Amino acid sequence: MEEKWLAWAKQIQSIAQAGLTYTRDDYDYERYIELRQLSADILETYTEYDMKTIQELFTNETGYQTPKVDIRAAVFKNDNILLVKEKADGKWSIPGGWGDVGFSPAEVAVKEVEEESGYLVEAKRLLAVLDHKHHPHPPSPYHIYKMIIGCELVGGNAADSIETSDCDFFSLDNLPPLSIGRITESQITMLFRLYKNPTLPTVFD
Repeated sequence: MEEKWLAWAKQIQSIAQAGLTYTRDDYDYERYIELRQLSADILETYTEYDMKTIQELFTNETGYQTPKVDIRAAVFKNDNILLVKEKADGKWSIPGGWGDVGFSPAEVAVKEVEEESGYLVEAKRLLAVLDHKHHPHPPSPYHIYKMIIGCELVGGNAADSIETSDCDFFSLDNLPPLSIGRITESQITMLFRLYKNPTLPTVFD
């Protein structure tokens, strides 16, 4: 579960961003700037992010703040799941990334698999919609919804990419070190359960 200090920091940031967007009062504008800085100070104190990174995250978006959407693809072959090795931390995740404007969730899943692994897939089923804060991920300055889409392997060949250095299929009892900011072992266990029992409903939260 998400730590209270992290939930408070993100709520303060959300209030500040909305205030900076809608206020017409110069004094209130300055107060919202102070609130945004307070949230950044909390995150710098309790996470691995440095102040420059936090401020860039907090100032690159405007308007009413909404959760970010992380779209991931679950691809199985011979009872093994496809994982890609992230260059960012040298650890493994299922393919995926932020939702892209102009693409449906299914299109993003298919695109990310090809870009990150070289494999071609077809999107078949929405497996899960998860709230990042309800799972054992490291603290994040964003409030994130994770959509995981089950995809069928139809072609292609293994290849690395700008963001990934390797890809392979793994059994549940032989998982490599995971990039837990992106995927957790409990989530992969859930995906194996859904794969083996396709009549189970979509998991949410």
